[in-house]
Amino acid sequence: MKRRLLLAEDDLLLSELIQKNLESIGYDVTLAENGIEAVEMATSQLPDLIIMDIGMPKMDGLQATSRIRKNPKTQAIPILAATAMDASGDREKCLAAGCDSYIAKPFTFKELLVAIETLLEKRSM
Repeated sequence: MKRRLLLAEDDLLLSELIQKNLESIGYDVTLAENGIEAVEMATSQLPDLIIMDIGMPKMDGLQATSRIRKNPKTQAIPILAATAMDASGDREKCLAAGCDSYIAKPFTFKELLVAIETLLEKRSM
């Protein structure tokens, strides 16, 4: 069975690139363009993992993560912060908001894949 991922990213070129690469190796990837869509899609689709950009319009990734964590239906879904926020303390902000892991942009596809697989392995334990 394919693992279902929700990619919340407002950069459409980047999201399509990530989606195509992940789908080429067997993941099922759904795209959300902002935090509001991410919360709605997490609730309706219950993905195996969420890749969350932090700097998004309408609702940022920290707010979206917080809402996902407050919902009993979605609170256990692993969330990977994938963000350009790479200043001192940004990793801690993401983790404090409820993200399970953090990867700073720019990252390689291999780095992203390792982060995804690590979180999915932890969830299946």
